[in-house]
Amino acid sequence: MFFSNNLSDIDHCFFSKLGGNSKKIYSSLNCGMGSSDNKTHVKKNLSYISRYYELSSKNLITMYQTHSTKCKVIKNNTMQPIKADSLVTNQANLILCVLSADCAPILFYDPKKRVIGACHAGWKGALNGVIENTLKSMKDCGSKLQSIRCAIGPCIDFTSYEVRKDFYQAFLKKTPRNKQFFERVDKDKYLFSLSDFITSSLLRSGINDVENINIDTVSNESLCFSYRRSFIKKENDYGRMISTIVIKE
Repeated sequence: MFFSNNLSDIDHCFFSKLGGNSKKIYSSLNCGMGSSDNKTHVKKNLSYISRYYELSSKNLITMYQTHSTKCKVIKNNTMQPIKADSLVTNQANLILCVLSADCAPILFYDPKKRVIGACHAGWKGALNGVIENTLKSMKDCGSKLQSIRCAIGPCIDFTSYEVRKDFYQAFLKKTPRNKQFFERVDKDKYLFSLSDFITSSLLRSGINDVENINIDTVSNESLCFSYRRSFIKKENDYGRMISTIVIKE
């Protein structure tokens, strides 16, 4: 489990891959129903998450994530999973959940208006506006940007994130200033800092209070699931970690 000092006054957790029921490559707290894991094991893992907060599993608000920019404001616990990559609510006892395995989970909290958010930010969603859409939804719930604090959870680190030239060019097409998030390693390969790009996006949007947990999912095999690591090892699937935030009453 990983916690943010930035969010110390709100119930939240970036869960590691430890402490669950799943076996083999999914060992052990795999929370991805979209994986090929035994669904009974995944349901038990999700039940553990809700029990951690002393709430019903019906209070888990989960997403069908597609690397989109869609943010959904949640008013109750019906109709799940929700097709989106970001969730926002000001309702009590709804556990906002985001799954990840290299992409960055971002948790948001406005203590003045009691609004929370949970965002799945891979490179595509981050580049195309999922962070900005999350902040817009929080503002629609009454938040002011200067009141919002956030934390970036475990994700792929700069040293582990090698990308090709077309990836690099997609970012520069948006704005030349994105060059600062890349380091060239040879003619057609670069290293990319997803967490620095996200931090910059948050700061440019008006968020002044950003914490990065600084846990690399790829190299921390004992604690984290990683899509890239599973690909390198030629495994046929991978587990998903869960990050959560809730207004407890």
